[in-house]
Amino acid sequence: MKLKILIIIFLSIILSGCVPGVSSTGLFGTGVSVAIDPRTVGTQIDDSIMQKTISSKILAMDKKHFLKVKTKVLDGRIFITGKVDAPEEKLKITKIAWETKGARSVRNDIKIKEEFNFKQSAKDLLITSQLRTALIVNKNIKATNYQIDTYKKKIYVYGIALTDEEKEMVISEAKEILDVEDVVASILLLEDLRIQKN
Repeated sequence: MKLKILIIIFLSIILSGCVPGVSSTGLFGTGVSVAIDPRTVGTQIDDSIMQKTISSKILAMDKKHFLKVKTKVLDGRIFITGKVDAPEEKLKITKIAWETKGARSVRNDIKIKEEFNFKQSAKDLLITSQLRTALIVNKNIKATNYQIDTYKKKIYVYGIALTDEEKEMVISEAKEILDVEDVVASILLLEDLRIQKN
């Protein structure tokens, strides 16, 4: 078990800077090719427009949210993570998301900001790196199709699984990480998408 943890830590340090296209941005960033993304080009464009619309509205609400709030749109489903100063801000951001044209659902995992804790942030970063490495190493998982965020030892995984087995493997890998207290998986199956690539 200790050897496995050491290997994962070592690989996460090496791979985090060396593997092109395999970043924490996953399919939500610009580094993923259309060939990997199981959504149709049309759906990707719709999702991208929605994501830009939501981001610009959140930014217009307050510029401080630029780095603190992240949004992802998958097949019209909106996922929001990050930290805000007050509960009212969280509610306003949720309202913005729901009012976005094309929104099918909104999952808001924004936390109310607390005093910065370096030790906790470092632990969360390590957990994220360990899971990212575990997904890359597992040949049965398309690691680039997943976004990982960790907050207070709670892992949030977003993405698209090609099969139900892959979805279960991702969740299982997350639960095996040392010190993880909870896993929140918002993983869509390819067959659940509105329009699939032919």
